[in-house]
Amino acid sequence: MTAIDFSAFVDKLATVSGETILPFFRTTLGVENKDRMGGFDPVTAADRAAEAAMRRLIARTFPAHGIVGEEFGSERSDAEFVWVLDPIDGTKSFICGMPAWGTLIGLTRNGEPVFGMMHQPFTRERFSGDGLGASYRGPAGDRALTTRSCASLAEAVLLTTSPRLMKPADRNALGRVEDAVRLSRYGGDCYAYCMLAAGHVDLIIETELKPHDVVALIPIITGAGGVVTTWEGGPPQAGGRLVAAGDRRVHEAAMALISNQ
Repeated sequence: MTAIDFSAFVDKLATVSGETILPFFRTTLGVENKDRMGGFDPVTAADRAAEAAMRRLIARTFPAHGIVGEEFGSERSDAEFVWVLDPIDGTKSFICGMPAWGTLIGLTRNGEPVFGMMHQPFTRERFSGDGLGASYRGPAGDRALTTRSCASLAEAVLLTTSPRLMKPADRNALGRVEDAVRLSRYGGDCYAYCMLAAGHVDLIIETELKPHDVVALIPIITGAGGVVTTWEGGPPQAGGRLVAAGDRRVHEAAMALISNQ
């Protein structure tokens, strides 16, 4: 399969999922809570329909590939190539009518993330990367993505989805970093990571993430020149507690504060 064929296929995945999701956005739609432990983990018909559409296209085009998706689980997850799908990352924003959500399309080879795309069909933006480079396509014009230089936490802008999603000890660790940065803001989900890759923010700290939340974002961040690891400094593709930064100096400084229990 040539690079052009692959690019065209991923674009088709993004288009199909976007065409499925958009008729549901900012409409009255039913919301189901997947969390049976007293929390709120919403899912909608848009999530399920979009993932089903992408799965059908992958199965038809690459029948030997595996698929891991948020809504319908795993198929051939031990295959050489595995697609990792999150049809709507940021469902809470989606059901509130806020545009800070997107479709995540990731591809791993032998367990390593090799390509990722975040598609926001409402804003008509596509952020993609392969670990060596990253790019943006949208109303603002096509361009390469590059993280920005940031020498210290005192100059850094920090994003996280919500401290309320964190365990108390992790929330305390985030607080130490918040005290050191110039500005912290909450919300954004996958869109926040793309803003880091685009050079608008410097640091993201999150916990309780699943593989489908992060696999597509890793090649975008690293392709733009950033770094993303677990809080322990390990590989991030399994999810959990992650630190992403556009500048390694900021990453190292944040890691030092997080580990200072």
